[in-house]
Amino acid sequence: MFADVIVDITVSEVDKIFEYIVPNDDIFVGSRVVVPFGSKKLCGIVINLKEKSNYPPNRLKPIISVLEDSPAVTKELLSLMRYMQKKYFITAASALRLFLPSEMRLGKVKELTANFVKISDGIDAIKELENLKKSAKQQKGVLEFLIKNKTAKLSFLANEFSRSAVNALEKAGVLTVYSEKISRNPYENLNFNNKNVTLTTAQNDAISSVENTDKTITLLHGVTGSGKTEVYLNLISKTIAGCKTAIMLVPEIALTPQMLKQLRARFGDTAAILHSGLSSGEKFDEWWRIRNGEAKIVIGARSAIFAPLENIGLIIIDEEHDSSYVSEQSPRYKTLDIAIFRANSNGAKIVLGSATPSVETYLKAKNGEYNLVKLPERINKRPMPEIIIADMKREVRRGNNTMFSSHLREELETCLKNGNQAILFLNQRGYSKSVICTECGHVHKCVDCDVSLTYHAEDDSLLCHYCGAKYKMISACVECGSKYLKHNGTGTEKIVYELQKMFPTAKILRMDRDTTAKKEGHFKILNEFSEKKADILVGMQMIAKGHDFPSVTLVGILDADMSLHFSDFRSGERTFQLITQVAGRSGRADEKGKVVLQTYTPENFILRQAVKYEYDKMFEHEISVRKATGFPPFSDIIRIMITSENEEHAVAVTKSLFNEVSALRDRFPTEFKFLACMKSPIKRILNKFRYQIITRFSVGNDELIYRLNELAQKYTDKTLTAYVEVNPNNLS
Repeated sequence: MFADVIVDITVSEVDKIFEYIVPNDDIFVGSRVVVPFGSKKLCGIVINLKEKSNYPPNRLKPIISVLEDSPAVTKELLSLMRYMQKKYFITAASALRLFLPSEMRLGKVKELTANFVKISDGIDAIKELENLKKSAKQQKGVLEFLIKNKTAKLSFLANEFSRSAVNALEKAGVLTVYSEKISRNPYENLNFNNKNVTLTTAQNDAISSVENTDKTITLLHGVTGSGKTEVYLNLISKTIAGCKTAIMLVPEIALTPQMLKQLRARFGDTAAILHSGLSSGEKFDEWWRIRNGEAKIVIGARSAIFAPLENIGLIIIDEEHDSSYVSEQSPRYKTLDIAIFRANSNGAKIVLGSATPSVETYLKAKNGEYNLVKLPERINKRPMPEIIIADMKREVRRGNNTMFSSHLREELETCLKNGNQAILFLNQRGYSKSVICTECGHVHKCVDCDVSLTYHAEDDSLLCHYCGAKYKMISACVECGSKYLKHNGTGTEKIVYELQKMFPTAKILRMDRDTTAKKEGHFKILNEFSEKKADILVGMQMIAKGHDFPSVTLVGILDADMSLHFSDFRSGERTFQLITQVAGRSGRADEKGKVVLQTYTPENFILRQAVKYEYDKMFEHEISVRKATGFPPFSDIIRIMITSENEEHAVAVTKSLFNEVSALRDRFPTEFKFLACMKSPIKRILNKFRYQIITRFSVGNDELIYRLNELAQKYTDKTLTAYVEVNPNNLS
């Protein structure tokens, strides 16, 4: 017997199948194995077993060992690997790495076991206790504890009594010491209660529509607070009752504990969680619970789409419009593409949920490609929060140069006075966005990236938000030596500082990448806020999505213009989504909510529609503009990104690649709508110069995309990377 193996090396030079001799019957398709590779021993995945080899047996080496008793990778995931290879032009090993926890793949984590102690079978413990000498107090203590508790950890008994006491009883045959697996359970201290919820007519209709449609994909378009989560839970319940499994994706790690809490309340330990914030041990144990079939439901962020579930019946993608569902690092993939592949492989349904679906998704739903279900009202017909526009130009004319409009100050005072909570949103972390010299105008930048450094007051440092590099705060300009430095822009850190001066008795929490870096950072902050141990929560995009805080009656959007004027064709759509999502955190219980939206462009069409929650008008405006300009979804934007530490090399390759793409355009002139090459807006990141070729052509032309990938691959080597992105989320 022979095995086809993919070795765990992602470079394209070894992106091929290697054959090995199968030494025994313990190897299956999908098994992880250790194989000889040159002078090294490497891990690999068996992707095929066969009776005959393509090579003479004397040229082949045997597999050294099998790492687990059962196959780690399912046959479905091996099919997904082949699909991803072709669609995203990635190596087989790159795809396979997505299917396994990295620490498990690298051999850095294993099953955790501990020694336990119990009374030996057939032993009369009461009689043994009576027979012990009066002086054997420690042994008596051990036996009394085990008579009462049946079993205990050896380490506990040794610490509480003594190891010698346990050893003596074990030697006498009274006790048995045995080893047992310990499950590292993430969020094991979650408190949850299973509430009986009566579904509304609209929710029941939504569930029925998903079940009865012949379409694979349903868009659940429901306003914030309309009960989409309850629809999800009921659909999952019906899926599990039908002996199938379910995956539920959320856009932020911060949302997973809240959702896990609800899933565990209903489904107990059959719900597992997968995301990058878990410890290596927790991830390992949860992954194997899923793989062994102990868990039937998986909740997680983007990467949970690769969970090793079998017989999938339902995939839910909540907040489907969120850009986090597109991987912007290699391997680059779109979560919905993977979900569709897995749904088709298993005969499953997909539910996309959002209060503000992406324009592309909503168009497909309106055109009948997707099943469209609407939840147009909040539960119990609670009103949507009133949005008050605060014109910051007028505030400046009145002499108010702070980040807080008079409207927001007044509403904050009222909110806190009434014992309610508030959320303030600003999509900029740190204290100030940049530090500028007032004498020569120099802005202090990162050494390795072409971006300004952000000042963080907590540790008096300058931080690059692209590569993470940290610098000491300067006392004088590095260009002219002037000590007159100015802080430009405002971040979440400064907002908290200013709020504390305004409301000295208020408890304020900040939630951004800096405060959530530690394990369970998101969970601890959100839990504290939900338990009303804080009055105000200041944060970035992670606070805008899906959270349900009944006591929040006020939301402040401090700079609604921040995302509105990006040079991106999606800026209007994204601004509408952000405002609607943040506003939706207010007034979710009995008391009506309010939102103060601060802007320098109060007359803007998108902001006006957001204030009225008029998604359909925003959609019609966006779709008409894109149709007229030929932007997605009426074309595909393709970007070839070229990066290298050698700028001359990057420029030369960009020119050569552009010439080859131009030749392709000459062969297919009707397909290409636009073609240009240029520096990337951010010219350098991580000391790599960035150049790009951008083109637009007809939707879904996979053949041309494949050819562009071939061209990019041809120029990629150890000194330069060229890769293709289709409709990238970020063109900077």
